[in-house]
Amino acid sequence: MTVFTGFVVYLLVWWTVLFAMLPIGTRPDAEGDLAAGGWRGTPVAANLLRKVIATTLVSAVIWFGIWALVESDWLSFRAGPLALPGP
Repeated sequence: MTVFTGFVVYLLVWWTVLFAMLPIGTRPDAEGDLAAGGWRGTPVAANLLRKVIATTLVSAVIWFGIWALVESDWLSFRAGPLALPGP
């Protein structure tokens, strides 16, 4: 895996994990103070910094697993049971 490919894969994993983590721990505002600019159902405290840090760590672990799988011979189309037939 090249550096560019690794970066693109990490970016895709990061965004996917972010959207999976956004609803975790959020509590909707039942009242919704319109004078303050809030609507009913908006999160009281989104904790975005904590979610971004957690997303970065979880994405790094998932990316490392993808990298290890791609670089290993366990899942290869060049050798082993998944090898393409030669000419």
